[in-house]
Amino acid sequence: MPLLALFIAVPLIEIALFIQVGGLIGLWPTLGIVLVTAVLGTWLVKSQGRQVLADLQGRFNELSDPTEPLAHGAMILFSGALLLTPGFFTDAVGFLLLIPAFRTAAFAWLRKRVKVQSFTMGSGPAQRPARDDVVDGTYREVTPDKPEIPGNSGWTRH
Repeated sequence: MPLLALFIAVPLIEIALFIQVGGLIGLWPTLGIVLVTAVLGTWLVKSQGRQVLADLQGRFNELSDPTEPLAHGAMILFSGALLLTPGFFTDAVGFLLLIPAFRTAAFAWLRKRVKVQSFTMGSGPAQRPARDDVVDGTYREVTPDKPEIPGNSGWTRH
């Protein structure tokens, strides 16, 4: 139910803001703002995404917990979707998600409310799940008894 309310409320807020802002500054400046925020947002998402990806790779190299950079990456991805969506409200939320301090606070808030039941990382040998369409077997290489004739590819008979 809260998700349905969100899907109804956000477009209504956007329409109301478009009407208000468009009435104050006019159609073309309003459309210009929407385009500028989309371009600026795309550039910011790209640059911050690179930073988070580098942090994530560093965490993997150090074999430390990658949860925080993964969460930051997800928030940056979501912010990119919001910034490409035309509207002032979605742009405001998208730009908020691009502020590292805001993302850190949002991650801390989420961390308090999410309980992880179990987590394993690299313990024991990797095992593949059993599949019905895979047959394990052994093989032995067979070489022909005849000596090779120069120029013979092995595919022709003599």
